[in-house]
Amino acid sequence: MSSRAFRKVAVLMGGPSAEREVSLSTGRACAAALRNEGYEVVELDAGPDLAARLTEISPDCCFNALHGRWGEDGCVQGLLEWMEIPYTHSGVLASALAMDKERTKEVYRLHNLPVADSVLADKGDVMAGHVMAAPYVVKPYNEGSSVGVYLVSDGANGPAQLADDMPQTVMVEAFVPGRELTVSVLGDRPLELTDILTDGWYDYEAKYAEGGSRHVVPADVPADIRQLCFDHAVTAHQALGCKGVSRTDFRWDDSKGAAGLVLLETNTQPGMTGTSLTPEQAQVAGMSMGALCAWLVEDASCGR
Repeated sequence: MSSRAFRKVAVLMGGPSAEREVSLSTGRACAAALRNEGYEVVELDAGPDLAARLTEISPDCCFNALHGRWGEDGCVQGLLEWMEIPYTHSGVLASALAMDKERTKEVYRLHNLPVADSVLADKGDVMAGHVMAAPYVVKPYNEGSSVGVYLVSDGANGPAQLADDMPQTVMVEAFVPGRELTVSVLGDRPLELTDILTDGWYDYEAKYAEGGSRHVVPADVPADIRQLCFDHAVTAHQALGCKGVSRTDFRWDDSKGAAGLVLLETNTQPGMTGTSLTPEQAQVAGMSMGALCAWLVEDASCGR
């Protein structure tokens, strides 16, 4: 441990977002992995007293295992900057940018990364009629983990009927048929490409329920598509200013070759649960869960 910069690590988890349960699962898995690597770990459910608890604990650094708003959108990053506590993953600006799906797309376009057509629309308008031709997807523009994602199929009887907890402004995005691919980037290198197979829509249940999806890693795709996904994921990571680890998700219409590939979003706090993609990709790339978490801790800093 003498060669390591940090010894006492506070794992931030839970929090008040819609993705609280996933974050708790991520946090517990990362805490266990870090303990196995020899770190002194304190698990901390992030609440309104977070600053006071951190002052009390006085960690060498924070491992950010939060997902969703407040933990993934620059808010907790700003608090940690203010308190001068080194932390993992992306900083304030990259976190805020990547959490806002519309601004993420603006960055993608500036760097010639392919995206699906989309519009921001009022929730009421989306429920009253089709704001674009079906098929399309309706989702919050600032949440992740497929919380509140609706697919309106071609020939649907009517528009999406959204839950009460959906935000007033939502993103409506043209549905891209084909395969769900994803690449994690660690530092500035791609780990691996995964092909995500499901029996239906890749929603919250498919992501986190045991057996909800099947991961083919490395993905069985042509070499040029594999390399294109790697290149796009690294470009997205760097263009958004991400640090530590990120994961960029794609849809690929394989009937169109390279022209059928589009970026959906970049996750600055990818899941690290028992069914998560990033640890699985790291494993295939020769890196254990413990080594991955230790790498992230040793990469921690302020001013990210």
